[in-house]
Amino acid sequence: MKAVTHDRYGPPEVLRLSDVEQPVPKDDEVLVRVYATTATRSDCGLRSAEYFVSRFFTGIFRPKAARRVLGTEFAGEVESVGVGVTEFEPGERVFGIHSGSNAEYVNVRESGVIAEIPTGLSFLEAAAVADGALSAMSCLRQARVDSGKSVVVFGASGSIGVGGIQVAKHLGAHVTAVCNTKNVELMRSLGADEVIDYVNEDFTENGESYDVIFDAAGKTTFLHCRRSLKTDGIYITTDPGFMWQDLPFALVSKRARIGFVQYTKPDILKLRELLEAGDYRAVIDRTYQFADVAAAHRYVDTHQKTGNVVLIVREEGIAAPG
Repeated sequence: MKAVTHDRYGPPEVLRLSDVEQPVPKDDEVLVRVYATTATRSDCGLRSAEYFVSRFFTGIFRPKAARRVLGTEFAGEVESVGVGVTEFEPGERVFGIHSGSNAEYVNVRESGVIAEIPTGLSFLEAAAVADGALSAMSCLRQARVDSGKSVVVFGASGSIGVGGIQVAKHLGAHVTAVCNTKNVELMRSLGADEVIDYVNEDFTENGESYDVIFDAAGKTTFLHCRRSLKTDGIYITTDPGFMWQDLPFALVSKRARIGFVQYTKPDILKLRELLEAGDYRAVIDRTYQFADVAAAHRYVDTHQKTGNVVLIVREEGIAAPG
């Protein structure tokens, strides 16, 4: 099968489509025939190793053999299942999270982060929702967001940002989205109660205070935001580039937190419910053919993407709702 691989760290040009061995499902695994996957900010960070700490997991000098294939999100059809699998069967449309998903096939444990695609959702849409939504669920849970809380989503137009807006609204929060000028109307359409264009206004200077400030893109710091937090308010960030600036404060203050994302089966099932009810929708900026993965990474590297960038692995039926 074909998969996106990299044998060294560096710019998008280190990526290539390679022939790799097709996985065979174990007793508790589902083999997914991938139709669509994504190019995310995290994928680009792992490819370039711009955050040196990631090398301790992927390989100090070059990617380990087990980490050569990139990708996190997938959408496709069940090709086959292990003998112990009861939840899924061949032909079902599924989506979820699994390392190494930039490939024509991926093996996922039945108990892993995988769920049936809701009726009416395309493979393109299904591929573009899991990482952002589940990352937002995990972080907002850590920040104790619930009904009536006031939440700022900073970097609101990225994949995790659009997830943050929609998940926070579902939880009953009052949401202020902070984004650039071109995405103001999109933020409103996703349910944001207020939208601040950071090109023209610094939200920390508006005199307001908030229960939670969720930095969904690593574009600010606890020091910059602390005066805009309520007395018991929480600042939480997800981006490794700023985590290390915020880490000392997270160690000594209950108001600063590092958002260590955990993908879980209950969360992907909850996301499926939201999608089916029409309470969550995909935001797709651009699509690229699988062979054009380097171009997709170059675009993501500009830090200008809105929502997600999808890679089309198979053309047949890619955009057609099931």
